[in-house]
Amino acid sequence: MSRHTRVLVVDVALAIVLVALMALSVCLGSVGATPAEVLGAILSGPTDATLSQVIWQIRLPRVLTSAILGGALSLSGFLLQTFFNNPIADPYVLGISSGARMAVALVMIALLGSSNILTPWGSVAAALVGSLATMGIVLLLARRVRTQSMLIIAGIMVGYVCSAATNFLIAFADDQDIVNLQSWTQGSFSGASWSDLAVIVIAVAVMSVVVFALSKPLGAYQLGETYAQSVGVDVRRLRILIVLVSSLLSACVTAFAGPISFVGIAAPHLARLAVGSSRPLVVTPACFLAGSVFCCGCDLLARMLFSPVELSVSAVTAVFGAPVVIALMLRRKGYR
Repeated sequence: MSRHTRVLVVDVALAIVLVALMALSVCLGSVGATPAEVLGAILSGPTDATLSQVIWQIRLPRVLTSAILGGALSLSGFLLQTFFNNPIADPYVLGISSGARMAVALVMIALLGSSNILTPWGSVAAALVGSLATMGIVLLLARRVRTQSMLIIAGIMVGYVCSAATNFLIAFADDQDIVNLQSWTQGSFSGASWSDLAVIVIAVAVMSVVVFALSKPLGAYQLGETYAQSVGVDVRRLRILIVLVSSLLSACVTAFAGPISFVGIAAPHLARLAVGSSRPLVVTPACFLAGSVFCCGCDLLARMLFSPVELSVSAVTAVFGAPVVIALMLRRKGYR
């Protein structure tokens, strides 16, 4: 099988699995429905019927959100792994997701007691500020530490500090809506709505196009900064773009679903293994699809495994993603 054929087969297979998982997620739940009933409800549009309300107002926004944000988180992890030249780098491990969560929680708590409402774009803006601030701290630490393992440890410590600050804010908030905020900080797609989805689609679509447009410069960057400069790549500008795009992608995920762990590590790595290449032009589509499949599957398990009790998505992704991280650390040559 040629490389192009292998890539096509992998992309098509991932797309088929994604569609199957999305269909299964829409059918399963406290209000069960057959595929024919679901298809009929979707084709007939929103109505006052109970099944139609469940599908259109709860399940469809949730499954679409999990698919899109899963892809976004995978792309963010891929960019960070390229930037740091480390397969263990991702927004959650480096503390970037925790910084975004702290910023959103701070803004949400500040508005809970007033008549103001945090808009979807406001959530993304707050999360982006938190992501960039945390990313700046990690970059400063990267200049001081000499080993990749110390960088990862430093990122984890930054994440712990941000998480502690978030928990401190939540503990002293006295609004009754704080229960929802606590649930959000654990990672969940349950609060997805069509208005949120519109913002998610716009932000993720724009950033995905940017990532795809950066494929050739990223491929040169993977071979070293010296080589990239020799073929005309503006390395400084590229590094800035990588930081901005990866931070915006992770900020979008955190703003609408809370911090989701290990997807940014596991999905890009599995995508590279599947296509048999690290070239960004080849890996990017598979990477997005792998992240979508990973998050859709984990969200379905979180919702149905102990129904009617719902687990946090981050807990399920950790169960499946952590073994991938351990395998990476064991296989990483020279990782000390």
